[in-house]
Amino acid sequence: MKPHICIIGAGSFGTALSVALQKSGSEITLWAREHEVADGINQHHRNPAYLSDILLPESIRCTTRLEEAIEGAEYILFATPSHTLREMATKVAPLLRGHERIVTVAKGLETETYLRMSEILAEELGDVIDTDHIGVISGPSHAEEVALFKPTTVVVAANSRGVAKSIQDTFMTPMFRIYLNHDIVGVEIAGAVKNIMAIAAGIIEGMEMGDNAIAALMTRGLHEMKRMGLAMGASQDTFSGLAGMGDLIVTCTSTHSRNRAVGLRVGKGESLEDIMNSMNMVAEGVKTTASVHKWAIQHHIEMPITAAVHHILFEGTCPKEALFDLMTRNPKDEITF
Repeated sequence: MKPHICIIGAGSFGTALSVALQKSGSEITLWAREHEVADGINQHHRNPAYLSDILLPESIRCTTRLEEAIEGAEYILFATPSHTLREMATKVAPLLRGHERIVTVAKGLETETYLRMSEILAEELGDVIDTDHIGVISGPSHAEEVALFKPTTVVVAANSRGVAKSIQDTFMTPMFRIYLNHDIVGVEIAGAVKNIMAIAAGIIEGMEMGDNAIAALMTRGLHEMKRMGLAMGASQDTFSGLAGMGDLIVTCTSTHSRNRAVGLRVGKGESLEDIMNSMNMVAEGVKTTASVHKWAIQHHIEMPITAAVHHILFEGTCPKEALFDLMTRNPKDEITF
């Protein structure tokens, strides 16, 4: 029998994953908040709100009723924004039977608690399922390309190798390749911090500061990612892989990147409030910047790029002033952790 995958969240990435995972031979059910989204998918095989130019397979069905979406599912994939994950997990918990594999593709840290996405799921679902059943998928995977079956390669990490291998075997398709990673902490920290660096890259591009600056930003941003990850017990090797450098490259350079787009507009002089009010999709890096900056201060971890982005987004610092401050910091060795 075909495995049944329930995808919680019919945004751009949830929709793209429904298309990609249908190629694995799985039965796909999407859950959407909006009735018009569910109706559009069921009646016209298009999501009217996200990736509306993509014709979805007729076998994909969508519902606004969580119990209907989850019924019979062996795998439940959370494709919601990071700041809504706890709310959704709370609603899903009473509907679980206990054997399900849980997967999240959300990237970020919870404000105030600094919990990773898998930790939030463990808190909310741990009374119903074994927390070893929770896995994370991350890596360079813009929804716009996943939905068009362009070659995409990501990693899956879980505390249980068996669970990670099960997700890999079920979700992988010829154009959606999945590697196993044994460092769930590093994978999640990389996914969160790279969005901050994408905002910074956009700001630099918006200011027309050139390719040298972008290259330096990505390289030094990788160091900040490593510092935070190592402080949380991650493996340094993870940050050289798909979840680290791979996702950092695509998010900092691609025109599909929402976080880069936010930074680009900030660098051109727009206010964050105007930018966020005009966006249909969530740029995870904005909230993550606030969380990671506060975490770094509390734990005495040096993250100067993160601090500069925070100053620009939330404290009114001029981007040129923030850039000047970064460039004129005291001389340092390149490799220090």
